[in-house]
Amino acid sequence: MQYGLIGEKLGHSYSERIHNMIGGYEYRLCPLPPEGMRALLKSRDFRGLNVTIPYKKDVLPFCDVLSGEVERIGSANTLVNRDGALIAYNTDIGGLLSLIQRAGVKVNGKKAVILGSGGTSLTARAACESLGARRIVTVSRKGPVDYEALYRDHADAQVLINATPVGMYPGNGASPVDVARLPALEGVIDVVYNPDRTPLVLAAQKRGLPAAGGLWMLVMQAVLAAEKFLARPVDTERAGDIYAALRLERLNLVLAGMPGSGKTTLGKALAEALRRPFIDCDEEIERAAGMPIPEIFRTQGEEAFRALESEVIARIGKESGQVVATGGGAPLREQNVVSLRQNGMILLVRRPVELLATDGRPLSVGGLEALRRMEAERAPVYAACADAQVNNAAGVEQAVDSALCAFQKLARA
Repeated sequence: MQYGLIGEKLGHSYSERIHNMIGGYEYRLCPLPPEGMRALLKSRDFRGLNVTIPYKKDVLPFCDVLSGEVERIGSANTLVNRDGALIAYNTDIGGLLSLIQRAGVKVNGKKAVILGSGGTSLTARAACESLGARRIVTVSRKGPVDYEALYRDHADAQVLINATPVGMYPGNGASPVDVARLPALEGVIDVVYNPDRTPLVLAAQKRGLPAAGGLWMLVMQAVLAAEKFLARPVDTERAGDIYAALRLERLNLVLAGMPGSGKTTLGKALAEALRRPFIDCDEEIERAAGMPIPEIFRTQGEEAFRALESEVIARIGKESGQVVATGGGAPLREQNVVSLRQNGMILLVRRPVELLATDGRPLSVGGLEALRRMEAERAPVYAACADAQVNNAAGVEQAVDSALCAFQKLARA
């Protein structure tokens, strides 16, 4: 083997995809039990390895040379075989520092709180120290500072870094802390990269704070690891291209807007253009209920429909790489917006009220004036949840081109 990633469970790793995009060497995923990890390191039958949980500390006794970052942090994520000598590096810290800078989170002179006590927590502490944090507090379930102590004694925290797996796929929807109880926060970093934006990141962004998930860190640490593997610089502009490519592959393109605005027709055209699955939330709701939506409204009422809609959206929003058309009322529930935004960019589909289709839509009855009132009521909600807007009044082809342009631009953000 030339190069690869070792860890206990690698089913959702993006490392192979990233290193293949960097190019120039063979790279593969190698999930190993502890005894397999030890046997591989003893054999040294490789040129370079990346290391992930739970082995970032366990590999150190097998190494001949520890870099300064590894000695300082106490864990390694990159091993290089140089003529039989095994050298340990930590490129996670470089990736995290790049993420913090890119997100615009200011650490110098600030009080920083790090969630978690594992290897990534140690990396986060080293990063905060190098950036000149005034004080660093580590919070974990086992203490000495637990989560209740965080709210009680450290509510003045200005920077928050989540170094735990809370909120990571498939455990979407969970957040390690309630940011509302940390009123002094000025910036949030979450090392979780799947989903794209965890509830922690979304809550911080809703407050207007700079906040970001861990995908950029993952890409940058891989670029830095590749430099160690190849013993030469790698064009760091490649990181931006790889990051954007991954997001374009992974992010859902979500269409929201008034009932009858053409979300389904536009969504099918976009799915064909992007060569990805198309998901119609209303169809999924009807499948789950075993009856048409008008029948749900007639027999169970709107509240029952909205509850089922939220269940369906929570399931759809966990997955990636889809085009999703939502019902007109879906954004009215905040939990739906969170579910859709975690792995999606939301495009607001706009169409003049007089052109809205009304057939088979229980809330679109009542004539043009009723639709105008509905649009006026919903407009602020639609605007608040949308990442971009697309005009669907001039034809599907033009709307598809506008939507794809907006989607590609958003993927680089």
